[in-house]
Amino acid sequence: MKALVLAGGPGTRLRPLTHTLPRHLLPIANKPVLHYGLQAIRNAAITQVGIIVDDRDHQVRRDVGNGSAFGLEVSYIPQDAPLGLAHCILIARDFLGDDDFVLYLGDNVILEGVVALRDKFLKRRPAAMVMTGRVPDATGFGVAELGGADRVIRLEEKPRSPRSDLAVIGAYAFSPAIHQAVRSITPNWRREREITDALTWLIDHDYEVVTHVVNGYWRDTGRIDDLLDCNREVLGRMQPAIRGTVDDDSELVGQVVVEEGARVIASRVQGPAIIGGDTVLARSSIGPCTSIGPECEITDCGIEDSIVLDGCTLDGVRGIRESVIGRSVRLGVQQGNANGRRLILGDHSEVLIQP
Repeated sequence: MKALVLAGGPGTRLRPLTHTLPRHLLPIANKPVLHYGLQAIRNAAITQVGIIVDDRDHQVRRDVGNGSAFGLEVSYIPQDAPLGLAHCILIARDFLGDDDFVLYLGDNVILEGVVALRDKFLKRRPAAMVMTGRVPDATGFGVAELGGADRVIRLEEKPRSPRSDLAVIGAYAFSPAIHQAVRSITPNWRREREITDALTWLIDHDYEVVTHVVNGYWRDTGRIDDLLDCNREVLGRMQPAIRGTVDDDSELVGQVVVEEGARVIASRVQGPAIIGGDTVLARSSIGPCTSIGPECEITDCGIEDSIVLDGCTLDGVRGIRESVIGRSVRLGVQQGNANGRRLILGDHSEVLIQP
């Protein structure tokens, strides 16, 4: 069995962060989102992985390399334009051959992984298996309607009146039958080949399409609020670890990770939280639910429920919450006290906040 991982696309809902950094490399608990999918695939004993990349592929290639750090053998498959999930399967035909494969959307975090999906697929041997999760409002998702226990009889994309509460999420398993389906459908008005159309083609031609329902946590990290929610969840599952240095004037409460080379000086860190390697944290209050990336300098600040990427310099700013701060941002105050603020800042920004 092989895996096809999608790591292209503009990430427009996460701008300005994604002007310079692919959304698949944004960090959750100081680890790129893409890594969670690659590790889930390796945990399922799948080692041959094709990664769909776009014109910013150099950043993904630099991050993942040949895959050996993950125990994988990685091939890169360029996609010239975002022409749909089914188009990704179409252009990956040579890599996939006639093997079964898992399709994984690289901006999704599925904490239960894909082992159960793989096992159920190999035992059942349907043409396709769709991973789904129950949601209170399915209008913003692809929705699977079942006939019987797990057989999918209809798929709708963002319906106004959903026929079920089963949202299609970011992993699928396919037999080689999917190749005929993606060749047979026609692109939509945006010139995209939709995976929903390919699955519908299989259903209409009497192929078996079934679902695997996820009971654990999953999230598409395509929006800021989802990115922050996923950060909270992953941080909450981490074990405390002190690999850097914490002075006697500091206090760590709960699940806190201080990575190697980090220094915590006269500060309070409320878990769950992580302080990245070689970061200096001084006279600050951090957390809960906060990730501070590596090589940052944080002085006299108050930050909670936020993600700060690597290389940032923050000085004298309190009341930061529900924020995502991009790489190498410089943030300070001119004078006086700063009230609570929400910040979504792109890379290399510099901000001075008026009192």
